[in-house]
Amino acid sequence: MSYTYVIIDSSEVSAVDFSQVMQRDSEGTRYSLDGSKALLKYEGDQPSFLSGKQEYTHSEILSILSGDEWTSDEPI
Repeated sequence: MSYTYVIIDSSEVSAVDFSQVMQRDSEGTRYSLDGSKALLKYEGDQPSFLSGKQEYTHSEILSILSGDEWTSDEPI
């Protein structure tokens, strides 16, 4: 099974139907380092609340998440 990934503005998280995505709630959702974007993952048909959003494959999202917007080189 393959998953599909979508990046949304963090302001849109309150409209997410978490029963239709792999995340359980907003706290289990990955956010960009500045908190402005959120990553969602689902399988099957695109949920209606994500209609029109850019979809990414696993390899595409790995490339995006390795960028400065999502990953810091600073030690934890």
